Amino acid sequence: MIITRTPFRVTLGGGGTDLPSYYEKHGGFLLTSAIDKYMYVAINTPFIDNLLRVKYSKSETVVSVNELQHELAREALKHFGIADTLEIISFADISAGTGMGSSSCYLVGLLNALRAYTRRHISMQALAELACDVEINRLKKPIGKQDAYIASYGGILIMDIGKDGKVKPQAANIKMSTIRDLEHNILLYFSGVQRSSEVVLGEVSRALAGTAAQNSGEKNSKQVEESLHFIKDIGYQSLKALEDGKLSHFAQLMDTHWQHKKKMSSKISFPMIDQAYSEAKNHGAIGGKLLGAGGGGFLMLYTESNYSEIDRLMKKFGFKRLDFRFDFEGSKVLLNLTDSRLEYMQQLEKNNLSCPE
Repeated sequence: MIITRTPFRVTLGGGGTDLPSYYEKHGGFLLTSAIDKYMYVAINTPFIDNLLRVKYSKSETVVSVNELQHELAREALKHFGIADTLEIISFADISAGTGMGSSSCYLVGLLNALRAYTRRHISMQALAELACDVEINRLKKPIGKQDAYIASYGGILIMDIGKDGKVKPQAANIKMSTIRDLEHNILLYFSGVQRSSEVVLGEVSRALAGTAAQNSGEKNSKQVEESLHFIKDIGYQSLKALEDGKLSHFAQLMDTHWQHKKKMSSKISFPMIDQAYSEAKNHGAIGGKLLGAGGGGFLMLYTESNYSEIDRLMKKFGFKRLDFRFDFEGSKVLLNLTDSRLEYMQQLEKNNLSCPE
């Protein structure tokens, strides 16, 4: 058995500029962070048969990998040349559709487990790029590169994305005291609304590509592109604010970001979220936004006062608080009994002892 643990993420700046439809024209910039809420993926070799079993919100048992309905599991297994005789189980601290990159967390965690299972070495960047290739190129998902990279690396990560799609990741140079203040002052609330990010991101990508239907209510290419230019510039400013320890300024930039992000799609926000955010600001929140593509999920607020008042206010809206810290480990193998047995057998051989049947 092999078990991996992979962190969910919170975007701090530049969200949306990691979409291929944007960075292929203008280059992208992301400031993103991993938190200590995780996706766990376990793989095991069945003893009594050669079937493939994948257990998630559904349970599949198939003879061949090509029969799997779970696209991510199917493509990951095919990449490593595994056609049968494996069981995959996943469970998570946070449900899918909440704006924290769950699908990429699952994929990165599974790829990391299969890498360990096949005893292959792979760098964090190669792991991230493999996950991007599976989701963006093979499965044609309208998503960006952020989720795979932060799931692989962890920490607070700067991502410069070239027009050719190459990513230059580096750790942000932020003081630990600033990081601790961020953990204290950022409040995360689950809105109770789960949604597929592909709906919103698909609309943004179609607008950028100029293929949005004029009568569908989708935003036009120029409007979306200008909003993303502005958001990228705010991303640079947000990094500078965090590096300088100016957290109030960072929160104000987050508010500006959110106002511009809503211009990209009619599906990004909705009245209840807008009302909750407006009242939170009236009670001391300096800035905030919905995480991920929008349309539901988690509302992130930043405040330096009135924590209890904001908590009570969010409860009135039916929002549930999520406490967190940042994660600095990224995707990791927690347990590898396959390698443990191999090491045991090698030790026996070294000491001229026979291996038990």
